[in-house]
Amino acid sequence: MTTVLLVRHGVTDANRGGVLAGWSPGVHLADQGREQAAALAARLAPVPVAAIVSSPLDRCVETAAAIASGRDLEVETDDDLGECKYGDWTGQELKKLAKDPLWKVVQAHPSAVTFPGGEALRVTQARAVAAVRRVNERLGPDATWVAVSHGDVIKALLADAFGLHLDLFQRIQVDPCSLSVVRYTTLRPFVVRVNDLGGAVDDLRPPAKKSRAKRSSSDAVVGGGAGTP
Repeated sequence: MTTVLLVRHGVTDANRGGVLAGWSPGVHLADQGREQAAALAARLAPVPVAAIVSSPLDRCVETAAAIASGRDLEVETDDDLGECKYGDWTGQELKKLAKDPLWKVVQAHPSAVTFPGGEALRVTQARAVAAVRRVNERLGPDATWVAVSHGDVIKALLADAFGLHLDLFQRIQVDPCSLSVVRYTTLRPFVVRVNDLGGAVDDLRPPAKKSRAKRSSSDAVVGGGAGTP
């Protein structure tokens, strides 16, 4: 099974100022965000990863670079892990956007939303899921890798992994520099962690190598309804 560590970027001044940054250029990690990224990198240091793939936006690349520090890995970027394209909403204050009639639709029926001058949230989800699946296929079933992205994108990925309709994705919370983990198997995805902000990560280290026969037997037990990978 391929294990994907979903990391939201650290705090930015836009986050703290209540601004919808979207694809605005030059949005960097704040001091707090850099501290968060360094702390998460230290937590994940014992976990071997095969790749670190990031949204191309500065705040994500900076978070990914912290995780890559000390590893023999180059940070890759993938536009499909980039933030939702909010169009005319980009750069606006959230308190102002909350008065727009579309805001209620975003909260209650997001699958119906296409941002003015931007993209539909369902498109955001589809491209992000496709990106994760592409990397899974490239790295293979025994790999663990890191995807650094944005709150709405990670929430959409988790909704897909949970088997939830996109209209329910607002019930999922993904804080800055949080860690969420999904294990993808041939049977289904297993959501291991959501919005994890601290604690041990020993369970994310790869298990001791087993023979193919034993591994197949173990997978069969999981598929039989054990409920955990």
